Amino acid sequence: MRYIILLLALYCQSVLAATHFSQQALADFASKSTLNFSVVSNQLDQPMRFNAKITLDNNSEQALPAGISDWHIYFHLIRHIETVELEGVKIEHVQGDLHRISPTESFKGLAPHQQLNLPFSSAPWLVSYSDFMPRAFIVADQLQAEVFANTNTEDFSHFVKPLTEPQQLLRNFDEPDQVPIVNAASRFAYNTTLAPATLDIDVSTAIIPTPLSASFSRETIQLNSTWQLQFDSELAAEASYLQQQLIQLGVTLNTAKADANDTTPKLFLKLDKSLKLGAEGYQLSIKPAQINLHGKDRVGTFYAIQSLLSLAQHSENKLTLPVGKINDQPRASWRGMHYDMARNFHGKDVTMRLIDQMARYKLNKLHVHLTEDEGWRLQIPGLPELTDIGAKRCFDLTEQHCLLTQLGTGPNIDGTGNGYYSTTDFIDILRYAAERHIEVIPEIDLPGHARAAIVSMKARYNRLMAQGQREAAEQYLLSDAADTSSYLSVQNYNDNSANVCLPSTYAFVEKVLHELQDMYKQAGVRFSTYHMGGDEVAKGSWSGSPACQLLFSQSGNGINTVDDLKPYFVSKVAAITRQRGLALAGWEDGLMYDQQNTFDRSQFSNNNVIANAWDNIWEWGVADRAYRLANNGYQVVLSPGTHLYFDHPHEAHPDERGYYWATRFIGIDKVFGFMPDNLYANASTTRSGAPITDLAALLGRELPELHRPENILGIQGQVWSETIRTAEQLEQMIYPRLLALAERAWHKADWETTNNASKRKQDWQRFAARVGKVELHRLAKNNSSFYLPPPGATKTNNGWQLNTALPFLTIECSVNQGKNWHSCTSSNLQQSTLWLRSRHGNIVSRIVSIQG
Repeated sequence: MRYIILLLALYCQSVLAATHFSQQALADFASKSTLNFSVVSNQLDQPMRFNAKITLDNNSEQALPAGISDWHIYFHLIRHIETVELEGVKIEHVQGDLHRISPTESFKGLAPHQQLNLPFSSAPWLVSYSDFMPRAFIVADQLQAEVFANTNTEDFSHFVKPLTEPQQLLRNFDEPDQVPIVNAASRFAYNTTLAPATLDIDVSTAIIPTPLSASFSRETIQLNSTWQLQFDSELAAEASYLQQQLIQLGVTLNTAKADANDTTPKLFLKLDKSLKLGAEGYQLSIKPAQINLHGKDRVGTFYAIQSLLSLAQHSENKLTLPVGKINDQPRASWRGMHYDMARNFHGKDVTMRLIDQMARYKLNKLHVHLTEDEGWRLQIPGLPELTDIGAKRCFDLTEQHCLLTQLGTGPNIDGTGNGYYSTTDFIDILRYAAERHIEVIPEIDLPGHARAAIVSMKARYNRLMAQGQREAAEQYLLSDAADTSSYLSVQNYNDNSANVCLPSTYAFVEKVLHELQDMYKQAGVRFSTYHMGGDEVAKGSWSGSPACQLLFSQSGNGINTVDDLKPYFVSKVAAITRQRGLALAGWEDGLMYDQQNTFDRSQFSNNNVIANAWDNIWEWGVADRAYRLANNGYQVVLSPGTHLYFDHPHEAHPDERGYYWATRFIGIDKVFGFMPDNLYANASTTRSGAPITDLAALLGRELPELHRPENILGIQGQVWSETIRTAEQLEQMIYPRLLALAERAWHKADWETTNNASKRKQDWQRFAARVGKVELHRLAKNNSSFYLPPPGATKTNNGWQLNTALPFLTIECSVNQGKNWHSCTSSNLQQSTLWLRSRHGNIVSRIVSIQG
């Protein structure tokens, strides 16, 4: 008997060793086998580390052969795994989020219906399903890669094991995680603290953003097609915009010239520079037979139009308007939204919708993050590789056809996140934005975050060198082949820093700026501000570059060490942009030596250098950078990660998408509560959720006061797209938080100066009621998706009590795990188990279950 077992074992081993894949066999293996991830614990003795596990179940009839063979499994994971060997395989980091599992000599094979478990450890924590990326795949024997079917989805439940236990859900700092995971009961309790005493709130005139002053009577008028539109000649574009918007509401105004005796009701658009208001200010007056929209400038008149449209209640081809008056102007000149389409590209249409919504809520700066390690998203004439290669991710280890796949794109060229704006697309976007008085600020991120550009220019170099064109090949090269620098960026790249010591790097900047200026010129739009990025340059960059050593050896240039290279780069780009008549913008850390010391402003020849101050983790001692930069002569846009990063989860729950490096979550009420003019008062908790009662005491030093407030230009929201692969996901992260951003960018509430909680709550209740009753409908009518908070619930003696964070949402119940839904009242529900969701029109929240 032992002899027979030994023979069978030897036979199975020989089968495993001899197995070779055909394309069909590989496809069968990937379609039937499953690759799953599970978090074991985030509560380790060593803070900020976690243990996790990869499980491969071979559910096919195809074995993985024993010993070294030519199969590899690739998977996307945002945390960096150090090379480890176990169970006869090696797990190693490839680049960025891409990792590889490969067999070693000791691999015993994986027969059909066997399981392979691979535990690993990394940092920091994994507490959200969206930390895991889809589309793991297997390659073998030069065959086409095949995606594991269970990972080829945006439904994480197919490949991530449930996160339910405290050791999975809570992070480990040097202190306990004090941010509890939200459940139905805690959500209900929190919603109760925000909710108004009654929903009988008249929000018909509570437009967003709140005007400087407004007064309305109970009287209303009807705006219909009997009205006549008259406008100053300078306002023809604004008049056309108004007509387009009214036509969508079923109303077309008459534009024929009227005689002096005409009694037709009239709507006037006028420029009035005598208005005692600042730039972009306006006055709106609504009377029974006359509506006046007077702007301090064209922009002000446009915003008067937006307020008029916000006041209009639509029914049966007529608009009802309240009789009254508004005097209004913005608190800040910079009211921005940053959109990262470089990590994952979402298309032109969603960009246009974003512009529409920004215009509606009086935001005026669209910061487009066009380039990243993971993608280059704008066609540049003369540099085809930037989009032929840099705009596409696939499985190509040579990177001569595409960038190496990242962020869950998978191996195929048609995977999620690929694409770019053609020059025609971008010109259309510029025109569309300009018609809505929005400045588009293009960011070409250098010298860090530049991998897509570096790889593309290497491919260009190889193409031209093959043609014997060395001089042309080297013209725009961003890397030095002899550079031996060793580093790893925050996003786990070891080759993403453009070489700032090469003249070709600045030739590249000049080329891209030239083409950008040409696109703006074709669009008929002024190009005013160029964003260089400049952030998160990995420590160790350029330390092994011969080109930099040569630069150091040149006497008299003041460039002596690697520490001098970042300000050297900024100085060069500042000079280039000054010559082209452009303001220069960058992220704050790209303008600083360290946490507290800014680059000497006087060394930059550009008169306008703008810093986005983003890294405000309070306990790290960097939140005062905004004031340091402003006091030292930089113009500053407040862009804090703790309040205005819309890629963070809406609430502390593993089902919520997004990163959580700055704070565990950012609800819309937290965005609403941001106080731009009272910066340090925004420090409420640390990352762990510990209360901050005295920020200076926490840091052990005094915080600098703001001495040059004129250098604070305004505020800006940010959305980064590492975890955002579709347009729907993008809009669910942006809206309706963008409305709260617009409120704070435009309007300074009376509770801000003193941080009065009672007044803030009253203001929030008005705002939330308006969002729930009016603005979500307007978003939906523009075909925008948006996030809905799931319901809260608590059990009482009389049954379940339900509520939502935003009023006027429908709460739906199911008793059969979501197979059937019906509207349910917010009280006296007696079922022991229910599934709940919020609804507004066709949009629903994620489903939550309750038991009791």
